[in-house]
Amino acid sequence: MVTDWNKELITIVNTPKVQPPAIHPTRSFAMLQAAEYDAVVSITHADRPSLVSVDAPPRARPDAAADQAAHDVLTALYPSMAPAVDQVLAAELQAIPDGGPKREGIKVGSTVAARLVQNRSSDGSGATPAAFVPGTGPGDYRPTPPNFPAPVFTNWGTIRPFVLERGSQFRPAAPPAVTSADYAAALNEVESLGRDSSTTRTADQTSIAKFWGAAPIWNVWNEIAQRTVDANGASLENAVTVFSQLDFALADTAIALYDGKYHDQVWRPVTAIRLSDTAGNPGIVGDPTWTPLAVTAPDPSYPGAHSGFSEAAATVLSSFYGRREHLAVTSDGMPGVTRTFPSFQAAADEAGFSRILAGQHTRLDHVAGEKLGRQVADFVLDDSE
Repeated sequence: MVTDWNKELITIVNTPKVQPPAIHPTRSFAMLQAAEYDAVVSITHADRPSLVSVDAPPRARPDAAADQAAHDVLTALYPSMAPAVDQVLAAELQAIPDGGPKREGIKVGSTVAARLVQNRSSDGSGATPAAFVPGTGPGDYRPTPPNFPAPVFTNWGTIRPFVLERGSQFRPAAPPAVTSADYAAALNEVESLGRDSSTTRTADQTSIAKFWGAAPIWNVWNEIAQRTVDANGASLENAVTVFSQLDFALADTAIALYDGKYHDQVWRPVTAIRLSDTAGNPGIVGDPTWTPLAVTAPDPSYPGAHSGFSEAAATVLSSFYGRREHLAVTSDGMPGVTRTFPSFQAAADEAGFSRILAGQHTRLDHVAGEKLGRQVADFVLDDSE
């Protein structure tokens, strides 16, 4: 049932025009999983609640509570999807015997969801971002070709985290200057490997770049968690714990990433390579016609998002299932393609590196993103103990 609701949210956020464009989807995942977790532990008292707690009769059904909490959060976040969400709830509750415990569980779930939605209504996610003013100097981020879209989530680093104290808590150190040898080496690597017509990128590396860029990375890691939880025969309490820790880490990593991105506002590789003659770095081999393998995401380059999200997810999942859990990864964006790994960490390493191969990031972005994701996940896990 926990994986069913997680799948339903992925279906929702994949539905065109349903996800509010100024609200990052990881917030919805964290709210869904917090609602299920808090509904269950309010009854079982197996652990302390994460965000809200209610008094619950000891005989209340925790499965009914989790179902109702999940339903109510999703309908509050996505009212237009209520008919589909109602159908999921009806199917889930039908499997639970009628009676007082079921009714009491439903009441607990509804109360938890209402309080959680109210709790997050003042987190700052609904604020209208100020207009972004791009820089014009060497290293300054500005919209990227071919369509030069406006930057996204410019204020996301300021919203209230789920577990972190603030978005800047683990802000990465400033990257090397664009005039440095380290920056030149990192940029030259992505110029070679990440070009659309690269002759140094192997066929498998091209597949890697396309695979990890085919679907939102937080969706992919939630799907990895779905298969892992199901394969390991998780109990209800274990499942809600795994998903809450995973999606708290992903949501707070998103906040921390955007804090860092808009604090340093580093230009993307495509800008740096095309405008290399303005960087003042003789070590950069520029090309005004250079085009990346993938269309560049509309936000600053440093730190790398795929690297941050993937490291956060791998850290959380490894803490539950160990560092040698073999996994097969699929992507909704590339049906029929599966990549296998000997560990969560191996998958995270490939996901982060894929953005260099796609021409999206430098290795400097990748390393900073990995460190940030690991720090956020460790903090989330420590807070739960």
